[in-house]
Amino acid sequence: MNKLEFMKYPPLDYAGAEAINTLCVNLSFAGDNMRKILVTSCQPGEGKSYISLQLLRNFARLGTQAVLVDADLRKSMLMARCGIKSSAQGSKGLAHYLAGKCGTSEVLYETNIPRAYLVPVGQEIENSLSLLTGSRMSILLNELAKNFEIVLVDAPPVGVIVDAAEIAKSCDGALFVVGYNKARHGELRMAKEQIDRAGCPVIGSVLNNVAFDSLSSRKYYYKSYYNSHYSYGYYKSSKNSATPAKAASQSEKKV
Repeated sequence: MNKLEFMKYPPLDYAGAEAINTLCVNLSFAGDNMRKILVTSCQPGEGKSYISLQLLRNFARLGTQAVLVDADLRKSMLMARCGIKSSAQGSKGLAHYLAGKCGTSEVLYETNIPRAYLVPVGQEIENSLSLLTGSRMSILLNELAKNFEIVLVDAPPVGVIVDAAEIAKSCDGALFVVGYNKARHGELRMAKEQIDRAGCPVIGSVLNNVAFDSLSSRKYYYKSYYNSHYSYGYYKSSKNSATPAKAASQSEKKV
């Protein structure tokens, strides 16, 4: 199997690591039918690639065979963010696979993190939708789901291009990354509706980039971090949590 190495990896502080641990545990209890998880956002810069990478590493650390598919074909952030170095000559990725130029084994890479695998983008494509509308994306994700316990798909922002909604048709559930004070309520609603129309349930949200001053108070830690930072109770049905903001509001009343 081809191999690649993460030369650098986005760091996490203690509170962030604990939150990612909680998110991984919650995802693992989402059900056996939730194997292919789309990770997306409304806008660029909300941290979806960062969260995808942290989920991959943490699932692997917890003993889960995990694979991350870099499906942001127009503007991938993973290669630059992690300084990925490949041992293979003429490395191929998702774009090559979708174009029918290679098979699954040629785009699946073992990383230097035990139990963590990656399907890199391979080559950025301007007209990516033409590659996504065929059947090969669905075939690839189904094949990966047979061999891995969790398949994470880092997709483009929903509010920018239609690619994420097309990819969502091949996924079991979607996880929204919402930048704190970044996305507007209406934008979130429209993005969720777009994913819903693709037949992919929105199973939760992550409120990212929340600034807080101190974790010295246990009460502050649980109320401010778990309820605000990660919207607490990701897996409410879409009918009961129309937006991540509403889910966060509901959770605060419970504490």
